Amino acid sequence: MRVVLLIYVLGVAAGLIFTDARPLPRVALALAWPIGPLAFVTVVTGLLVAAFYLFPVFGAVVALGALAGWFLAQ
Repeated sequence: MRVVLLIYVLGVAAGLIFTDARPLPRVALALAWPIGPLAFVTVVTGLLVAAFYLFPVFGAVVALGALAGWFLAQ
């Protein structure tokens, strides 16, 4: 948990120092910076779900790969 907090604090500090904005938007951007990676994960997940629905063979191959990886990890 300390590592996550350290990364967040470093991101806030970088946002406060390197962002070219007025003070209030600078603070808002610095505090909200983790939304970007979260949005990336959400979009990629949505695209994968759509690909599984639109291309069932792709979905089957990914599901079999995940299942094989799970069995091999045991």
